[in-house]
Amino acid sequence: MQPLPASRDTTEPAPATQRRGRWWNDARVRGAASQVIVVGIIGLIIWYLASNTIANLQARNIASGFGFLGREAGFTVSEGPIPYSAADAYRRVFLVGILNTLKVSFIGIVGATLLGTIAGIARLSTNWLVARFATVYVEGLRNIPVLLQLFFWYAFITEGLPHPRQALEPLPGLFLSNRGLIYPVPLAHPAFTVMAVAFLIAVAATWVIHRWARRRQERTGQLFPTVRVGAALIIGLPMAAYLLGGAPTALEVPELRGFNFQGGGVVSPEFTALLVGLVMYTGTYIAEIVRGGILAVSHGQTEAALALALKRSLVLRLILLPQALRIIIPPLTSQYLNLTKNSSLAVAIGFPDLVAVANTSINQTGQAVEGIAIIMACYLTVSLSISAFMNWYNRRVELRGGRT
Repeated sequence: MQPLPASRDTTEPAPATQRRGRWWNDARVRGAASQVIVVGIIGLIIWYLASNTIANLQARNIASGFGFLGREAGFTVSEGPIPYSAADAYRRVFLVGILNTLKVSFIGIVGATLLGTIAGIARLSTNWLVARFATVYVEGLRNIPVLLQLFFWYAFITEGLPHPRQALEPLPGLFLSNRGLIYPVPLAHPAFTVMAVAFLIAVAATWVIHRWARRRQERTGQLFPTVRVGAALIIGLPMAAYLLGGAPTALEVPELRGFNFQGGGVVSPEFTALLVGLVMYTGTYIAEIVRGGILAVSHGQTEAALALALKRSLVLRLILLPQALRIIIPPLTSQYLNLTKNSSLAVAIGFPDLVAVANTSINQTGQAVEGIAIIMACYLTVSLSISAFMNWYNRRVELRGGRT
C-alpha cells in the first residue's frame, strides 16, 4: 500500500514565478502608477487653487479674463520704441513694456559679453596693473547687490549731471544733462532705407566669406584677413549707398525750450542707469566664466603655439578661445538668463519695462491674476528662446571641436 501525499503547508511562501506575476512586483507598472498618482495630485491642487481664486474674485465683484486688454489704458509711458498715447488700449502698453524689456536685455547681453570677455582676459594678463584693475572690478562689483548698483548709477546720473539749462555740449547738437543724452537725428530720407539694405547684404557677405575662409584654412592652412575684409564691407557698402543716395545731411537738432529740450533723440537716465548697472554687474560673472574657460585649456598648447612664433593675440583667438568656448557657453547661458530676469528691477528706478506697465495696469483694473500671468508668460518665452539659441550654438561648437 502506497503512502498518501502530504498536504501543502499554507504558511509556505508562493513560488517565485507566482510572485513575479503580481502587478505590484512589476517595476514598470509601479513607475506608471506613481506618475499617474503624482499627476492626479497636481491636477487636484491646480483645480482647488483655480476654483478658489474664481470664487474669491466673484465674491469681490472683480472681473476675470483678458477682455481688459481691449480697453483704454489711460496712462502714459515715458519712453518706448513704438508710438503710444494714453488713449491706446492696454494691449499696446503691454507691447511697449515687452519691447522695452527686450531692448534692455539685448543691448545688456551684448555689452556684458564684451565687457566680461575683456575683463576675463585682462585678469590673465602678465601686466600687473591691468590684471589688478580687472581683479578690483570683478571682486568689487559682483559682491554688491545689483539693485544697489542701479540706485547708485541712477543717482549718479540725475544728481551728478547739470540741469538742462547748464547742459554739457561735448559736440555741436549733442547735450548731456540730468534729463539724459539728447542727440540730433537725421530726417527721414530714402537713402537710409538703401543703407539698411546694404548693411544687411554686407553682413551676409561677411558670413559667407568667414565660412569660405575657415574651409580654406582647414584645407591649405593659409589665413585670410576675414576681420579686415568684413569690416570694410560692413562700413563701405552702407557708406557707398549713402553717397549714391545723395548724401542727405538734414538733421533734427534738439533745442532748449522751457525746462527741457525738444526734438532729436533721447537716451533717458532711467534706461542708462539700468543698462550700465546690468552690464557692469553681469560682466563680472562673465569675466570669471571666461577666465575659467581659458585656464581649463592645457597650457602646453599655448607653449606649443608660442614655439611656432605665433603672436599672443593669434594664440588667444585661434587656439585658446575656440577650445574654451565649449566650457564657457553653458554657464554663460545662465548669466544671459539672469540679466534678462534682473531687468525686471527697472521698476525700482522708473524705467517702463514689462513689470512696471503691468503693475500700473493691475492697479487700475484689479486683474492681478491676468497681469501676473502675462508677465510670467513673457519671461518664460524669452528665457526659453535664449536657452534654445545658446543650446543650438553650443552644439555647433561641440561639433566643430569634434571635427578638429
